[in-house]
Amino acid sequence: MTKTSTTVTARSLKRRKLLKRALIALVALAVAFGLLMLWAYKNRTDIFHWWRGEIVIDRNKYPIVGIDVSSHNGDIDFDKVKADGYSFVFIKATEGEDHHDSKFAVNYDKARASGLKVGAYHFFRKKTDGLNQAKNFLEMVGWRKLDLPLVVDVEDWSNDEQIKDERTQKHLDAMLDNLRSRGHKVMIYTNGDGYKKYIKNGQININLWLCTFKQPDKLRHIPHQMQQYSHWGRVKGIWGDVDLNVFNGSAQQWEEWLKTLTPLQTDTVYYEFDENQDEYYIDDEL
Repeated sequence: MTKTSTTVTARSLKRRKLLKRALIALVALAVAFGLLMLWAYKNRTDIFHWWRGEIVIDRNKYPIVGIDVSSHNGDIDFDKVKADGYSFVFIKATEGEDHHDSKFAVNYDKARASGLKVGAYHFFRKKTDGLNQAKNFLEMVGWRKLDLPLVVDVEDWSNDEQIKDERTQKHLDAMLDNLRSRGHKVMIYTNGDGYKKYIKNGQININLWLCTFKQPDKLRHIPHQMQQYSHWGRVKGIWGDVDLNVFNGSAQQWEEWLKTLTPLQTDTVYYEFDENQDEYYIDDEL
C-alpha cells in the first residue's frame, strides 16, 4: 500500500469517527429535549406553554380560573380539580335539538359535590330551529341548580357552514329569548368571528365568553365575563387535555357577578307549546 492510500484511509476513518460522534451527540440532544418536553408537558411549566405558543395567566390579576368539559374528557375527579385551584366548571348538556351529552348528569352531580361553581352549555346547530334547541337544553338541565348562566356555544367549527348568517341569527335570537323568558341568565360562548357576526351588531348587554388565545389585558375593548385561553390544559383529576378558562376580573368582582345570577329553578320544566303542532318553529320570513 502506498503512502497516499494510507493517508486517504486514515482521513476516511477520522471522518467516520467524527460523524459517529456527531450522530451520538444529536441523538443524546434529541433524547434530552424529548425528556424535557415530557417533563414540561406533565407539569405544564412555562417552558411547555412557550413551546406551544400558549399564554400563561397572571393569577394575581386574574385569580378565578375554571374548566369546561364534556363526555370527551372521560371520568373526572372533581375533588382533585377543586384542590388544584380551579373555581368553576361549565358542563356540556346538549347539542342541537335532540343530542344529550352522556356524561352531563354524572358530571353535574360530582361537580356540585366538590364545591365547584357549576354551569351548563349547549352546542348550537345553525340550521336547527332555535326554539327546539332551547327546549332540548331546558329539558336536560331540568330541575338542576346552576351557579352560572346557561351558555349557548355558537361557532362555525364543525357546524353547518352553508347556513346564512341572517338565518343563524334568527334561530339564535329565538333560543336566547326563550331561555330568558324562563327567567334564566344566559351567556354566549364564541370566538372572534362569532363575536363579529352575532354579538357586536346583534345581541347586546349579554354575558359573553370569548375563546381567544391572547392575554386578558389585550381584550379590554370587548366587554366579557369569561375567556377560554387554552385547549391543552393539564388539570389534576382529568386525563389528557382540557379547556382552560379565566374570569375577567378580581375575586371580589367574581363574587359580585355571581350575585347577579339567579337562574330560575323549578320542579318541572315547561314550555310554550302548541298541542296542534309537532314541534317548535321559526318563520324565516318574519
